[in-house]
Amino acid sequence: MKKIVLTGAAGRLGSHMREPLTKLADELVSTDIVDDIGKLYPGESYQQGDLASLGDMMEVLQGAEMVVHMGAYADEGPFEKLLGPNFIGAYNIWESAYQNGLRRVIYGSSIHAVGMHPKNEFIGTDVPHRPDTFYGLAKCFAEDLGSMYWDKRGLESVHMRILSCAQVNNARALGSWLSYDDLIQLTQRCIESPVTGFSVVYGVSNNDRVPVDNSNASFLGYRPKDNAEQFAEEILANESPMDPQDPGHMCHGGPFASVELGNSGTAQMNIVDDAKKH
Repeated sequence: MKKIVLTGAAGRLGSHMREPLTKLADELVSTDIVDDIGKLYPGESYQQGDLASLGDMMEVLQGAEMVVHMGAYADEGPFEKLLGPNFIGAYNIWESAYQNGLRRVIYGSSIHAVGMHPKNEFIGTDVPHRPDTFYGLAKCFAEDLGSMYWDKRGLESVHMRILSCAQVNNARALGSWLSYDDLIQLTQRCIESPVTGFSVVYGVSNNDRVPVDNSNASFLGYRPKDNAEQFAEEILANESPMDPQDPGHMCHGGPFASVELGNSGTAQMNIVDDAKKH
């Protein structure tokens, strides 16, 4: 493959994806809204761009075969705050990919597209959308956008519904954890699979307590290695019992299922910023 584009390269997940993606193509173009992302890996270049600008995305995606679209406002917030990067940004990626002749979009979707489903339901990739926030609604929009562009324009896409890709420090993460190594494996399978059409796959590790079913996406060849059970004894010894009447405990979306619309969900999650430094 000659050229892959990574959006959201300055983000925490993007920082862990940059180097592995340079191994999959002659050229990796990393992009984000910031002025620069520091030292670049061999084969990587940086191009600043605003997801809300169709012109910027048209330029960034020129000559690429695939785009790994991880860029977004990565939290719940007022609809107006998410409109540019998350909604319009998704349209700009798909439209630019189509006009530039890309073969496939790999999208960083989220469990929050289906976050209001109860956690005691073992949900598959074909479960109806049930967003928990405006953030989740944006993920639904992008998934439907990908489905439409496949049906109407033949542009493939794989939508990685990430559960929680962060250090395990709470009971929910014992089921929802996606390790960085498994994130990288999943992204590689999405890129290298011969055909995907429009597909959805859950981004989650091989946890004993995994609450979602990836069997419909088995054809991708994603076989996660890591398991959050190694953290279970310590986590459960220090955590209060969960309240089955609290949507934040009972629903797949966790804290995003209980916050008021427009209010931060990550503020309740104690996420450790372990972005990869280069």
